[in-house]
Amino acid sequence: MSKPVDSAVSAVRTYLDRHRAAFLDDLAEWLRIPSVSAQPGHAPDVRRSADWLAAKLTQTGFPTAEVWETPGAPAVYAEWPAGDPAAPTVLVYGHHDVQPAAREDGWSSDPFEPVVRANRLYARGAADDKGQVFFHTLGVRAHLAATGRTAPAVTLKLLIEGEEESGSPHFRALVEEHAGRLAADAVIVSDTGMWAADTPTVCTGMRGLAECEIRLYGPDQDIHSGSFGGAVPNPATEVARLVAALHDEHARVAIPGFYDGVIELTDRERELFAELPFDEQRWLETAKSRAAHGEAGHTTLERIWARPTAEVNGIGGGYQGPGSKTIIPSSAMVKLSFRLVAGQDPDHVAKAVRGWVAGRIPPGIRCEIEFTPATRPCLTPLDHPALRSVVRAMERAFDQPVRFTREGGSGPAADLQDVLGAPVLFLGISVPSDGWHAPDEKIELDLLFKGVETSAHLWSDLAAHWRHGP
Repeated sequence: MSKPVDSAVSAVRTYLDRHRAAFLDDLAEWLRIPSVSAQPGHAPDVRRSADWLAAKLTQTGFPTAEVWETPGAPAVYAEWPAGDPAAPTVLVYGHHDVQPAAREDGWSSDPFEPVVRANRLYARGAADDKGQVFFHTLGVRAHLAATGRTAPAVTLKLLIEGEEESGSPHFRALVEEHAGRLAADAVIVSDTGMWAADTPTVCTGMRGLAECEIRLYGPDQDIHSGSFGGAVPNPATEVARLVAALHDEHARVAIPGFYDGVIELTDRERELFAELPFDEQRWLETAKSRAAHGEAGHTTLERIWARPTAEVNGIGGGYQGPGSKTIIPSSAMVKLSFRLVAGQDPDHVAKAVRGWVAGRIPPGIRCEIEFTPATRPCLTPLDHPALRSVVRAMERAFDQPVRFTREGGSGPAADLQDVLGAPVLFLGISVPSDGWHAPDEKIELDLLFKGVETSAHLWSDLAAHWRHGP
């Protein structure tokens, strides 16, 4: 028996066929703006990018489209109220700044002159993140055309920041300042990707991040290791001991209290991870490594997506030049990073680290620990109604089952969850070969339009399955 025709899918695809060329022309125009937030010389371009997007959102139909100032680069906010006051409110997050890029970095063409080759659009920002932001503009128009609406089925808000590639230094303050206007029932992050082109996936969580530098001080200056060695404490030795004690024999973090609050994987989540076509040997080749390693009792995917970690990012102290210099150094240091999972509190982790270090430092060694601002983890339960809507919308677009992943890295999306108290969901169609931050960044055009389709179906699904009230 043939599969019944989905009239909404047909209507959306018909609309996209008619507007595909104009959409790509507009995206190319935006990609030509070198909005590199990390380079001060491009500050006018970042502002031009924000102005361009605000104008385009107005043209798309958003009644409100504004450029929001920060102490750094500007963000863009837009809002389109639903006709139904009981409809949910959804906030879409992305960013319009891009990584630095130059032809001499290894690009096959000018990184800010978009070009299509083999149905792939090459340009800096094509996947990260302008392409994935921009597909929502065509998506909402297709949604209106397919449903006959004059306003989206949900109240739709967009917040597109301009400093993500510079660490989002002002993002949380921006969200706190405008929390009332940004209030939403759910946040959709379109700054992520899928497992593979033939394996559409939805990310359900992102790890948090806490970082610190530990500095140990011994003698007031470097001293002779023959005259004083063995009789006074050596800060380099104590740093080495700290690092050696960071994990136990099972590769678990050995800091007391570190795992407090961790939300463990359910059996169902472990089954879903195991369903993914993961080739560990190929993954090791990508990691430029020769063996997998990590916390006992967990697979590689579980370790990088759903388990907390402690890593040594840098270590130093004493003489490191050619030949020898027989000293006890006056100081030594180590930089640590902690990836955190749902249930962990970065402040609690920082307190645990400080207590652990203090308990291991001998008399005669002075210690300083500095933590940078932390990023909290976020996790969406598999049965959350908004997540189910994202999955259904993506399955209509891709015409196949959607699987689940998590993200091992960290990002500013958790600030939205923290400040707004709304669940964070991820809708991205980029694939690993897209080359984020690398030469020849690209986006697969077929997947880009699957993103448009998903966006077009999502708003009606949310309105139908997730209402206010008991």
